[in-house]
Amino acid sequence: MAEQNFKNHSRYVPLYHFVTSTALLALIVGSCINLFENCSSCSANGGGGIYSASLICLMSLVLTLVWFFARSFALKAQDRAIRAEENLRHFIATGKALDSRLRMGQIIALRFAGDDEFVTLAKQAAEESLSSKQIKMAIKNWRPDNNRA
Repeated sequence: MAEQNFKNHSRYVPLYHFVTSTALLALIVGSCINLFENCSSCSANGGGGIYSASLICLMSLVLTLVWFFARSFALKAQDRAIRAEENLRHFIATGKALDSRLRMGQIIALRFAGDDEFVTLAKQAAEESLSSKQIKMAIKNWRPDNNRA
């Protein structure tokens, strides 16, 4: 694995981020087209396909919501774990909890700071309200996250 830094720390899973999202978008568009075509021709064929077209459209929307919320819930749990880890890390280094002014995005960015600059950068982030990008760019000693899947 290449050494992590600001430029290469983001991670994309192509099957999830690109293939699945594109397939879901195609499914929604296709099912909506199918539903509208069945609606427009319902008087000609007696409405035979509108029920199944409605169910397919509903299923595509439900699948999209499941796809979105599964990722959203996992990220929330991960954020809570990161907040606890970084709070403990700060407490071990200083004897105090992280500044309550720090937002979750800032704390996530601080996790990449090496131990030698973590406390100083956390204080600076709270006082100057640095964005997560600014925090990551200020890190000199990058602490990689090699435990992700």
